[in-house]
Amino acid sequence: MAGSYSLLLLVGGISLLSIMHCDASCPLDGRPGVNGALGREGLPGPKGEKGEPAILSDSVQRVKGDQGPRGVQGPMGPKGYTGQLGDRGDSGLNGEPGPHGMQIGGNADQNPQTLKQSAFSVIRTNNVYPPIGQRVRFDRSVVNSGEFDLQTGTFTCNSDGVYYFTFNSFAKASMCLAINSDVLREKLGFCDINRGNDQVLTGGVVLQLKVGQQVWLEPFREQQVVSNSDIGDKKPKQIIFNGFLLF
Repeated sequence: MAGSYSLLLLVGGISLLSIMHCDASCPLDGRPGVNGALGREGLPGPKGEKGEPAILSDSVQRVKGDQGPRGVQGPMGPKGYTGQLGDRGDSGLNGEPGPHGMQIGGNADQNPQTLKQSAFSVIRTNNVYPPIGQRVRFDRSVVNSGEFDLQTGTFTCNSDGVYYFTFNSFAKASMCLAINSDVLREKLGFCDINRGNDQVLTGGVVLQLKVGQQVWLEPFREQQVVSNSDIGDKKPKQIIFNGFLLF
Protein backbone atom coordinates (compact mmCIF):
# COMPACT_ATOMS: atom_id res chain seq x y z
CA MET A 1 0.00 0.00 0.00
CA ALA A 2 2.84 2.36 0.79
CA GLY A 3 4.63 1.45 -2.41
CA SER A 4 1.61 2.36 -4.56
CA TYR A 5 1.31 5.76 -2.95
CA SER A 6 5.02 6.49 -3.63
CA LEU A 7 4.56 5.54 -7.30
CA LEU A 8 1.58 7.94 -7.68
CA LEU A 9 3.60 10.83 -6.31
CA LEU A 10 6.40 10.06 -8.72
CA VAL A 11 4.09 10.13 -11.80
CA GLY A 12 2.49 13.41 -10.69
CA GLY A 13 5.91 15.00 -10.25
CA ILE A 14 7.02 13.99 -13.73
CA SER A 15 3.81 15.45 -15.24
CA LEU A 16 4.30 18.77 -13.49
CA LEU A 17 7.88 19.02 -14.77
CA SER A 18 6.67 18.37 -18.32
CA ILE A 19 4.21 21.25 -18.13
CA MET A 20 6.78 23.65 -16.74
CA HIS A 21 9.27 22.94 -19.61
CA CYS A 22 6.55 23.66 -22.44
CA ASP A 23 6.34 27.47 -22.13
CA ALA A 24 8.31 28.17 -25.30
CA SER A 25 8.00 25.05 -27.35
CA CYS A 26 4.33 24.11 -26.92
CA PRO A 27 1.73 25.38 -29.58
CA LEU A 28 -0.82 28.18 -28.71
CA ASP A 29 -4.72 28.06 -29.16
CA GLY A 30 -6.00 29.04 -32.66
CA ARG A 31 -8.45 31.93 -33.49
CA PRO A 32 -12.24 31.32 -33.94
CA GLY A 33 -13.32 30.63 -37.53
CA VAL A 34 -15.70 32.81 -39.67
CA ASN A 35 -19.42 32.21 -39.19
CA GLY A 36 -20.96 30.09 -41.87
CA ALA A 37 -23.87 31.18 -44.16
CA LEU A 38 -27.41 31.10 -42.72
CA GLY A 39 -29.39 28.01 -43.45
CA ARG A 40 -32.74 27.88 -45.27
CA GLU A 41 -35.86 29.02 -43.42
CA GLY A 42 -37.65 26.14 -41.94
CA LEU A 43 -41.29 25.16 -42.66
CA PRO A 44 -44.02 26.85 -40.53
CA GLY A 45 -44.95 24.86 -37.55
CA PRO A 46 -48.45 23.56 -36.81
CA LYS A 47 -51.17 25.95 -35.51
CA GLY A 48 -51.32 26.04 -31.79
CA GLU A 49 -54.33 25.20 -29.78
CA LYS A 50 -56.85 27.94 -28.81
CA GLY A 51 -56.15 29.37 -25.43
CA GLU A 52 -58.58 29.79 -22.60
CA PRO A 53 -60.58 33.09 -22.56
CA ALA A 54 -59.50 35.68 -20.05
CA ILE A 55 -61.55 36.06 -16.93
CA LEU A 56 -62.56 39.72 -16.44
CA SER A 57 -62.88 40.93 -12.93
CA ASP A 58 -65.70 43.18 -11.77
CA SER A 59 -63.32 46.13 -11.68
CA VAL A 60 -62.66 46.02 -15.43
CA GLN A 61 -65.27 47.99 -17.46
CA ARG A 62 -66.38 46.83 -20.89
CA VAL A 63 -65.93 49.91 -23.13
CA LYS A 64 -68.17 50.04 -26.26
CA GLY A 65 -66.44 51.20 -29.38
CA ASP A 66 -67.58 54.02 -31.63
CA GLN A 67 -70.26 53.29 -34.24
CA GLY A 68 -68.81 52.71 -37.65
CA PRO A 69 -69.96 54.48 -40.83
CA ARG A 70 -73.20 53.39 -42.50
CA GLY A 71 -72.75 50.94 -45.34
CA VAL A 72 -74.03 51.27 -48.87
CA GLN A 73 -77.74 50.49 -49.28
CA GLY A 74 -78.34 47.12 -50.80
CA PRO A 75 -80.66 46.35 -53.72
CA MET A 76 -84.44 46.24 -53.12
CA GLY A 77 -85.71 42.82 -52.31
CA PRO A 78 -88.79 41.16 -53.82
CA LYS A 79 -92.26 42.40 -52.84
CA GLY A 80 -93.70 40.53 -49.91
CA TYR A 81 -97.16 39.11 -49.51
CA THR A 82 -100.03 41.43 -48.57
CA GLY A 83 -100.61 41.33 -44.84
CA GLN A 84 -103.91 41.09 -43.05
CA LEU A 85 -106.08 44.18 -42.71
CA GLY A 86 -105.47 45.87 -39.40
CA ASP A 87 -108.04 47.23 -36.98
CA ARG A 88 -109.80 50.45 -37.86
CA GLY A 89 -108.15 53.46 -36.29
CA ASP A 90 -109.80 56.14 -34.22
CA SER A 91 -111.54 59.02 -35.96
CA GLY A 92 -109.34 62.03 -36.56
CA LEU A 93 -109.98 65.56 -35.40
CA ASN A 94 -112.24 67.82 -37.44
CA GLY A 95 -110.35 69.98 -39.90
CA GLU A 96 -110.47 73.74 -40.10
CA PRO A 97 -113.27 75.26 -42.25
CA GLY A 98 -112.24 75.78 -45.84
CA PRO A 99 -112.16 79.13 -47.61
CA HIS A 100 -115.33 80.67 -49.00
CA GLY A 101 -116.14 79.65 -52.55
CA MET A 102 -116.12 82.07 -55.44
CA GLN A 103 -119.44 83.85 -55.95
CA ILE A 104 -121.01 83.60 -59.41
CA GLY A 105 -123.54 86.27 -60.30
CA GLY A 106 -125.72 88.15 -57.84
CA ASN A 107 -124.62 91.04 -55.66
CA ALA A 108 -120.82 91.20 -55.24
CA ASP A 109 -121.22 92.60 -51.71
CA GLN A 110 -123.34 89.65 -50.59
CA ASN A 111 -121.77 87.00 -48.34
CA PRO A 112 -121.50 83.71 -50.31
CA GLN A 113 -122.91 81.80 -47.34
CA THR A 114 -126.07 83.93 -47.36
CA LEU A 115 -126.85 83.47 -51.07
CA LYS A 116 -130.48 82.62 -51.67
CA GLN A 117 -131.44 79.04 -52.50
CA SER A 118 -134.62 78.61 -54.46
CA ALA A 119 -136.39 75.49 -55.77
CA PHE A 120 -139.92 74.13 -56.16
CA SER A 121 -141.73 71.09 -57.55
CA VAL A 122 -145.54 71.15 -57.54
CA ILE A 123 -148.17 68.69 -58.82
CA ARG A 124 -151.75 69.06 -60.13
CA THR A 125 -153.88 65.91 -60.17
CA ASN A 126 -157.34 67.38 -60.82
CA ASN A 127 -159.53 65.31 -63.15
CA VAL A 128 -160.78 68.49 -64.92
CA TYR A 129 -158.77 70.12 -67.67
CA PRO A 130 -157.33 73.49 -66.55
CA PRO A 131 -159.24 76.53 -67.93
CA ILE A 132 -157.80 78.11 -71.06
CA GLY A 133 -155.90 81.40 -70.51
CA GLN A 134 -155.78 81.06 -66.71
CA ARG A 135 -152.84 80.23 -64.50
CA VAL A 136 -152.70 76.57 -63.59
CA ARG A 137 -153.28 75.97 -59.89
CA PHE A 138 -151.69 73.03 -58.14
CA ASP A 139 -152.82 70.61 -55.45
CA ARG A 140 -149.63 69.95 -53.51
CA SER A 141 -145.93 70.65 -53.46
CA VAL A 142 -143.09 68.13 -53.26
CA VAL A 143 -140.44 70.83 -52.74
CA ASN A 144 -141.08 74.49 -52.10
CA SER A 145 -138.54 76.92 -50.65
CA GLY A 146 -141.33 79.48 -50.24
CA GLU A 147 -141.45 81.33 -53.56
CA PHE A 148 -144.28 79.33 -55.17
CA ASP A 149 -147.95 79.99 -54.31
CA LEU A 150 -150.14 76.90 -54.84
CA GLN A 151 -153.38 78.91 -54.77
CA THR A 152 -152.40 81.26 -57.58
CA GLY A 153 -150.01 78.90 -59.37
CA THR A 154 -147.36 81.63 -59.43
CA PHE A 155 -143.63 81.66 -58.71
CA THR A 156 -142.37 85.01 -57.38
CA CYS A 157 -138.61 85.63 -57.53
CA ASN A 158 -137.01 86.55 -54.19
CA SER A 159 -133.38 86.55 -55.36
CA ASP A 160 -131.83 87.89 -58.55
CA GLY A 161 -130.37 85.14 -60.72
CA VAL A 162 -130.74 82.70 -63.58
CA TYR A 163 -133.51 80.09 -63.16
CA TYR A 164 -134.55 76.94 -64.97
CA PHE A 165 -138.24 76.00 -65.33
CA THR A 166 -139.70 72.79 -66.76
CA PHE A 167 -143.09 71.02 -66.82
CA ASN A 168 -144.56 67.61 -67.67
CA SER A 169 -148.25 66.88 -68.34
CA PHE A 170 -150.22 63.67 -68.83
CA ALA A 171 -153.75 63.66 -70.26
CA LYS A 172 -155.98 62.01 -72.85
CA ALA A 173 -156.92 65.08 -74.87
CA SER A 174 -154.69 67.29 -76.95
CA MET A 175 -152.91 69.59 -74.54
CA CYS A 176 -151.29 73.00 -75.10
CA LEU A 177 -149.40 74.55 -72.20
CA ALA A 178 -147.22 77.66 -72.08
CA ILE A 179 -144.59 78.96 -69.68
CA ASN A 180 -145.34 82.63 -69.16
CA SER A 181 -143.59 85.43 -67.26
CA ASP A 182 -143.63 89.20 -67.00
CA VAL A 183 -140.07 89.15 -68.42
CA LEU A 184 -141.20 87.48 -71.67
CA ARG A 185 -142.53 89.41 -74.64
CA GLU A 186 -144.41 86.30 -75.74
CA LYS A 187 -145.30 83.18 -73.83
CA LEU A 188 -143.44 79.96 -74.69
CA GLY A 189 -146.08 77.46 -75.86
CA PHE A 190 -145.86 73.67 -76.25
CA CYS A 191 -148.57 71.44 -77.78
CA ASP A 192 -149.21 67.71 -78.13
CA ILE A 193 -152.06 66.70 -80.50
CA ASN A 194 -154.27 63.83 -79.42
CA ARG A 195 -153.85 60.67 -81.52
CA GLY A 196 -156.28 58.52 -79.59
CA ASN A 197 -153.86 57.64 -76.81
CA ASP A 198 -152.80 59.21 -73.53
CA GLN A 199 -150.66 62.23 -74.24
CA VAL A 200 -147.40 63.33 -72.57
CA LEU A 201 -146.29 66.94 -73.00
CA THR A 202 -143.04 68.49 -71.76
CA GLY A 203 -141.34 71.88 -72.02
CA GLY A 204 -138.68 74.01 -70.35
CA VAL A 205 -136.97 77.39 -70.39
CA VAL A 206 -134.08 79.27 -68.70
CA LEU A 207 -134.90 82.81 -67.51
CA GLN A 208 -132.92 85.58 -65.84
CA LEU A 209 -135.12 87.11 -63.15
CA LYS A 210 -134.98 89.96 -60.71
CA VAL A 211 -136.68 90.21 -57.34
CA GLY A 212 -140.48 90.49 -57.71
CA GLN A 213 -140.74 89.08 -61.23
CA GLN A 214 -143.11 86.13 -61.70
CA VAL A 215 -143.36 82.90 -63.70
CA TRP A 216 -146.43 80.69 -64.17
CA LEU A 217 -147.94 77.95 -66.36
CA GLU A 218 -151.15 78.41 -68.40
CA PRO A 219 -153.12 76.48 -71.10
CA PHE A 220 -153.86 78.18 -74.41
CA ARG A 221 -156.20 77.39 -77.33
CA GLU A 222 -154.09 76.83 -80.43
CA GLN A 223 -154.47 73.21 -81.40
CA GLN A 224 -156.24 72.00 -78.33
CA VAL A 225 -159.58 70.36 -79.21
CA VAL A 226 -161.51 68.62 -76.47
CA SER A 227 -164.19 66.19 -77.68
CA ASN A 228 -167.31 65.14 -75.77
CA SER A 229 -165.62 61.88 -74.80
CA ASP A 230 -162.67 63.82 -73.48
CA ILE A 231 -164.93 66.05 -71.41
CA GLY A 232 -166.41 62.97 -69.77
CA ASP A 233 -163.00 61.54 -68.98
CA LYS A 234 -162.62 61.47 -65.18
CA LYS A 235 -159.02 60.33 -65.05
CA PRO A 236 -156.57 62.70 -63.32
CA LYS A 237 -154.97 65.21 -65.65
CA GLN A 238 -151.54 65.32 -64.07
CA ILE A 239 -149.27 68.36 -64.48
CA ILE A 240 -145.87 68.70 -62.77
CA PHE A 241 -144.17 72.11 -62.67
CA ASN A 242 -140.53 72.48 -61.53
CA GLY A 243 -138.16 75.41 -61.12
CA PHE A 244 -134.89 76.19 -59.36
CA LEU A 245 -132.14 78.77 -59.15
CA LEU A 246 -129.06 77.95 -61.25
CA PHE A 247 -126.84 80.82 -60.10
